[in-house]
Amino acid sequence: METIVVGVDGSSGGGEAVKFAAHEAALRKGKLRIVSAWEIPPQVYAGGLAPALDQETIDGFGDGAKQVVQDAIAEARKLEPGVETDGRIAEGQAADVLLHEANEADLIVVGNRGLGGFNSLLLGSVSHQVVQHAPCPVTVVREKKD
Repeated sequence: METIVVGVDGSSGGGEAVKFAAHEAALRKGKLRIVSAWEIPPQVYAGGLAPALDQETIDGFGDGAKQVVQDAIAEARKLEPGVETDGRIAEGQAADVLLHEANEADLIVVGNRGLGGFNSLLLGSVSHQVVQHAPCPVTVVREKKD
C-alpha cells in the first residue's frame, strides 16, 4: 500500500480517522495524506451576503482548513513518527475534494460523522458519498463514545 488519504474537518470523528490512518500507514509502510476541504457556507449565498465578503474573510475559510490539516499532521507524526505525512487543503465540497484525492490513493479513511448537525445519522453526508463513489477501498471510523 502506497498512499492512505484521510479526510479531516476538525471534528472528533476526523481525529479518530487520523489515528486509524496513521496506524494503518505505519503497519503497511505507506504514506499518509491528510486532506481538508473548505468552502464558503451555503447560508452566505442564501442570505445574499456573498458579494459583500472581502478577501480577508474568504481567506479565513481556507486558513481554518489549513490549521485543521496542520494540527492533524502534528497528531499523526506524534502517533507514528516514521510515517511520511503530508497535507493538502482545497476549496470545494468535502466529498468532491476527498474523491479527487482518492484517485491517487490505495485507501481513503473518513470519520463516520463530521461537523454536520445530524448527530443521529449512522453516516454523515460526506462519508456516505465517499463510500458510494470512491475508486479505492474506504474505511469509515466510528467516533469513540466515552
